[in-house]
Amino acid sequence: MSTKFESSIRQIAYAQQAVYEKLSDLSNLESVKDRIPQDKLESFTFDSDSISIKVPMAGDIKLQIVDREAPGTIKFETVKSPMPFNFWIQLLPTGETSCKMKLTIKAELNPFIRGMVQKPLQEGIEKVADALQAISYE
Repeated sequence: MSTKFESSIRQIAYAQQAVYEKLSDLSNLESVKDRIPQDKLESFTFDSDSISIKVPMAGDIKLQIVDREAPGTIKFETVKSPMPFNFWIQLLPTGETSCKMKLTIKAELNPFIRGMVQKPLQEGIEKVADALQAISYE
């Protein structure tokens, strides 16, 4: 059964194109690496197209960008994960110097697993949205 988790819509005080350019090249994550709570991740590595994290109790997760639709969508899918899922970032302009962002995770989950991961995934997607909203996109 397909389950979707969506972040709340976030306002970002930077132009859509600037946000897209920064987020579509994952090597730009270097500037936010220090904002990630160390108790949440055991390791965090990335290059321009993929990101790998090791999460306590969940294990290794690797996501790769599979589609870039400038300047509005960046789509990821899991390369390695205890639970395969897709993740995407949507950006919509709200003016010349601002945009809004929404994050979505879509996973095939049976009802038992969904019950176990629903709350952590929803909280996790909001924390990722918090971090992306706080970035300077200049």
